[in-house]
Amino acid sequence: MTDTKLKIFSGSSNRALAEEICKSIGVPLGDATVTCFPDGESFVKINENIRGADTYFIQSTCPPTNHHLMELLIMIDAAKRASTSRITAVIPFYGYARQDRKDQPRVPITAKLVADLLTAAGANRVLAMDLHSQQIQGFFNIPVDHLFASPVFFQYLATKKFNKLVVFSPDVGGMKMAAAYADILGASLGLVAKKRVNANTVEAINVVGEVEGCDVLLVDDITETAGTLTAAAKILKDHGARSIRAAVSHCVLNEIAYERLKGGLIDELITTNSVPIDTRGLPITVLSIAPLLGEAILRINTNESVTSLFKIKGF
Repeated sequence: MTDTKLKIFSGSSNRALAEEICKSIGVPLGDATVTCFPDGESFVKINENIRGADTYFIQSTCPPTNHHLMELLIMIDAAKRASTSRITAVIPFYGYARQDRKDQPRVPITAKLVADLLTAAGANRVLAMDLHSQQIQGFFNIPVDHLFASPVFFQYLATKKFNKLVVFSPDVGGMKMAAAYADILGASLGLVAKKRVNANTVEAINVVGEVEGCDVLLVDDITETAGTLTAAAKILKDHGARSIRAAVSHCVLNEIAYERLKGGLIDELITTNSVPIDTRGLPITVLSIAPLLGEAILRINTNESVTSLFKIKGF
């Protein structure tokens, strides 16, 4: 496979990221028509020969989620029927990941359903970043390379000066990730206990760890309404936090989130370009994951180790 030609294509969800990935590794972005019929059905045509190629499709399943997911499935099907050698779905943000178990009666496990759809469409491999939970890798019957955005965050945070840094997880589920961040940053560790009132509202009820006079870094994998982050930030401010930053891998922000961020509880929201994001003049810092994804694509193409990209092998 080491001499197999590398072809990279982009869906419509995050073309800017795909272009940046290709620029970082010196590979041209493939020519494909990705559009819609008048009735909204997706149409894909690959405009170059990919017979026998090692083909990568870059597509985040961010809103409109269903449209972008269907587009990715159609691109994979088109490549399979064009006799490409191997198809890798590069999914910087894996949608439907939060429904990864049956936590109440008669609900689906959509993370598994999406995995089945990708496999059925013809994907031979998946390259994803910061999945909502590690076990999603086991939902696939094909290889999954799981990347972490943490090296990009560490590089940025190394340029900042902190007064007694404490890394906090805004919920119990993120403690492993927070512990990894605290370890590599040489910081203390804390937890904000929360209670979810409804899908859009979260109430922070307790703080475990030192806060008074400290710089706080909240770490999470995804935020949509910023409810968990702002609720945690408020209780931490009330306990005397000097400053509050948040490092979140995927910011799929809606109008509720922007309104909450305008409140000023979070001094800086640090995120990646795994999904397109409009900062709207708010203190949002967007870091690029393009070099990381580009290096991973090159390593997969040449059958090298992807795991060796990381000091921390998992959360």
